[in-house]
Amino acid sequence: MKKSIVSVVLVLNSFFLFAQTNDEKTIKEIYKSALTNSKCYSWLDYLSNKIGARLSGSASAEKAVQYTKAQLETLGLDRVYLQEVMVPKWVRGEKETAYIQDKKTKINVPICALGGSIATPKNGLTAEVIEVQSIKELTDLGNKIKGKIVFFNRPMEPENIETFKSYGGCVDQRYAGAKEASKFGAVGTIVRSMNLRLDDFPHTGVQSYGDISKSEYIPTAAISTNGAELLSKTLKNNPNLKFYFKQSCKQMEDVLSYNVIGEIKGSENPENIMVVGGHLDSWDLADGSHDDGAGVVQSMEVVNIFKKIGYKPKNTIRVVLFMNEENGGRGGDKYEELAQANKENHIFALESDSGGFSPRGFSFESDDVNFNKILTWKNLFEPYLIHSFVKGHSGSDIDPLTSKTLVKAGLKPDSQRYFDYHHAGNDTFDAINKRELELGAATMASLMYLIDQNGIEKSKENQ
Repeated sequence: MKKSIVSVVLVLNSFFLFAQTNDEKTIKEIYKSALTNSKCYSWLDYLSNKIGARLSGSASAEKAVQYTKAQLETLGLDRVYLQEVMVPKWVRGEKETAYIQDKKTKINVPICALGGSIATPKNGLTAEVIEVQSIKELTDLGNKIKGKIVFFNRPMEPENIETFKSYGGCVDQRYAGAKEASKFGAVGTIVRSMNLRLDDFPHTGVQSYGDISKSEYIPTAAISTNGAELLSKTLKNNPNLKFYFKQSCKQMEDVLSYNVIGEIKGSENPENIMVVGGHLDSWDLADGSHDDGAGVVQSMEVVNIFKKIGYKPKNTIRVVLFMNEENGGRGGDKYEELAQANKENHIFALESDSGGFSPRGFSFESDDVNFNKILTWKNLFEPYLIHSFVKGHSGSDIDPLTSKTLVKAGLKPDSQRYFDYHHAGNDTFDAINKRELELGAATMASLMYLIDQNGIEKSKENQ
């Protein structure tokens, strides 16, 4: 009896070692393909430098849809198609201007309108300024706010190694600041840019008026971190100074756009779908190379790698380039809506939306059983300096996605420089490192391969 047990253990160990060796070989092939024969860098070059900024509803966004669809069609996939989605169209208008009026001196400062904001009056808006560190402070100030411009000046916390934690700790003032300040009679808001360094680039981003009436909408803009420091310092010396800003942005009617989808049909379980994707839209201040051109081309590169190395997935692999992540999330919502209507079974979704920097690992939304299974693969990634496997947020576009048993993951690149570029005018192609971009694509393809080979463990309630 003991000999039989020993024999079974030896067979299982041999099988495990064989599988690990085979996985090591395939992953090595994946990285070699990405680093020597990839298309993602040239795709991003065209997307950034030939098409440019891709704000939802814009002509450039439509060009990006057609370009990426055409490129996916060259890869020999089983199916490439467009998925209709209605998206908001917000237009920035003329370049914004602003200055600090300190006694008889006017000091120009860099600002940009926040996405979804209304315009200032035609000749601009001038008012005294009141500085706050949080939305909560508005209640404490009460009537002191009326008729003034509220200046939200809470910086990103520098002590966090996870910079997205710092971003999450202060982004509420950008998103809801105008809505909340309006309730106390403010005439406008200025928000410190979400940026860890001091520079002259204002960072845009979506803001929301929530459920307040249109008559209560007030214009809101981001100010660069250098501009915020200057405004704060000048306010301390002269609390009665005035601030002027002018912007001509406008919200238009919704327009038709598309998610772009390419598919390799599964050889064994085609009914099981694995998604890899990023968002095709970007803000309009730059070409959005890091946010999220990088994620788009890395996702396309995953299926390109599989075709190059001749890998035939067991499950259906679907690359999805989502539209309208930046100012609405309509692409992700529409994808989930149609997935439910078509009764599709998604088992895995991977998103890249944290920049094209060196990959460090993944964050997972998963039950313990599947997460612990994935942790057994860490040694396969260690030769490529991928070490961080944690539970956490996966991605905004795959967030709405649901299925009976579904694991979600987000690529985690090194984030220390990401917010230098996020939503700003310097998020351009020259900020991209070709090798780092390719390493990210290889890391994504490797995880997709391992999930495809090993499957997802069903939760007990769905067994």
